[in-house]
Amino acid sequence: MKKKYFLALIVVTILGTQNMLAQQRIDIGIKGGLSIPNLTTGSTANPVNSGYGSRLGADFAMHAEFHLSNHFSCQPQLQYSQQGGRKDGNQAFAVPPDMTAMFPPGEVPPYLYADYKSVAKINYLMLSTLAKYRLALGKNFTGYVAAGPFVSIVLSAKNITSGASIIYLDAQQTTPLVSTPQSFDNTENIKPDLRPVNAGINGHVGISYQLRMGAVFIEGGGNYGLITIQQNDANGKNNTGAATVSLGYQFTLR
Repeated sequence: MKKKYFLALIVVTILGTQNMLAQQRIDIGIKGGLSIPNLTTGSTANPVNSGYGSRLGADFAMHAEFHLSNHFSCQPQLQYSQQGGRKDGNQAFAVPPDMTAMFPPGEVPPYLYADYKSVAKINYLMLSTLAKYRLALGKNFTGYVAAGPFVSIVLSAKNITSGASIIYLDAQQTTPLVSTPQSFDNTENIKPDLRPVNAGINGHVGISYQLRMGAVFIEGGGNYGLITIQQNDANGKNNTGAATVSLGYQFTLR
């Protein structure tokens, strides 16, 4: 049901903006590039949801730019954004159900520790509405900055772990639970554990070069989700965020 609301919002945003700016110049653009996401914890860090570093992902978008004046425009944008983060080395994990029998009743620890790799891959479809300011930098070059809010839905989400390690009872790895390395090779679907909808801030700066039939542009920016992604905060709360670098092309529709 929430996906239907999201799709309805896309239609209303595009049609409403087009009707409002029916007499204005409209540009259509596409772009693609790199996403460098990370998962931040704020003040809710615990051994499970903290310690993430950045990973590389893909970022693609298409937009319609409605020109209000020589310098200002409104830019609805539909974007595929790969989010998430990675951990390498010593990290905590919740005690798996098949290991609870190894502890006396009532003495199961909250976390165990091991050395392995963990990558959270979360793919979003984002709808942004950006306010854009442009400034001519020469005969064919234009610089610009754009920013605005976004809403997004989760398309897929996986946590991929790999490696083998002895499992320890403590973060200092002084007390092993078992004496032989255990495999951590696994792919887990974590989409049911995440909120289906997010919202936040999106923006970028860029420079474009005018060609005969359109313009090419390069831009760098980022996005940050203001809603924590977990449905259940038992293992902490994380916010999405990513830096982006994109190359694109746009042309005048009318």
